[in-house]
Amino acid sequence: MQGLIWLFRAAIFFLLFAFALNNQHEATLHWFFGYQTLAPMVFIVLAAFALGCAFGVLAMVPSWWRHRRAARRQATVPAPTPAAPAPPASSSDELPPLMHPPRDGL
Repeated sequence: MQGLIWLFRAAIFFLLFAFALNNQHEATLHWFFGYQTLAPMVFIVLAAFALGCAFGVLAMVPSWWRHRRAARRQATVPAPTPAAPAPPASSSDELPPLMHPPRDGL
């Protein structure tokens, strides 16, 4: 299975590399107030992708801080005493609810 994953990753890499090689011609980037920049198309696409990634990460920072503060607050609050255990399920078909979603994938 790992071999298939690496093969898929290599195929994606070579497809993107071929895309970059096919887009080496000069492109004009028109800015405001009449400014223009000439650059290879692949650099313009790469810069747009990098700026999008940076913007996405920066947009997530406040949410990460909020969750981090909540986790820190929860860690400092003493845990409540556990209640009496619940009676076993009436049917063997019923499973107890999961406390977290199952993990699978990469």
